[in-house]
Amino acid sequence: MKKTIPVTQVSRQAGFSMVELAGTLLLAGILAGLAIVNLNGIAPGTDANAALNETVAQLRKGRETAIAQRRNIELKFLGTNQIQLVRDEVPAGTTILSTITLDSKMQFMLFNGVPDTPDLFGKTNAVSFGGANSLIFQSNGVLVDGSANPLNGSVFLGQANHPETARAVTVLGSTGRVRGYRWTGSTWIQ
Repeated sequence: MKKTIPVTQVSRQAGFSMVELAGTLLLAGILAGLAIVNLNGIAPGTDANAALNETVAQLRKGRETAIAQRRNIELKFLGTNQIQLVRDEVPAGTTILSTITLDSKMQFMLFNGVPDTPDLFGKTNAVSFGGANSLIFQSNGVLVDGSANPLNGSVFLGQANHPETARAVTVLGSTGRVRGYRWTGSTWIQ
């Protein structure tokens, strides 16, 4: 014969009490609050790393495109946060290949107290290429000025009022090598 369980016993055995649910929701709320506070603290560093990666990628793209297409690719820094690649056409004219805009309040900028990168290419401006008016990747990958002289330089990035976001990209003119650096608060690391 089947044994039946009274209704009062079934309701006690199934589910959670209101006290248990309230405690669980309280704990979940506290953990969510802590997660949001931690995310706000790391967001500037994450944005800075993304801007560094975008800048490195755009400069490398310029060099690699110059080599692959056997054309001069001019590198332009526009405003406070744009990098543009322009191909010189033969026999005349130009074509804009790509323009990137740095995201999340990142811009070309210097921070007081942050020294030059280990490459020591100079830190006179946020975009520091010895005052050259033109920056051109040649078909052999070399970065030169308007007179075809190899040109070393640095691009410094950051977010205003956040020195922990200091980043830098250097270009060795004679080879076109592009390196990215992150400021730790005491030293630059690759």
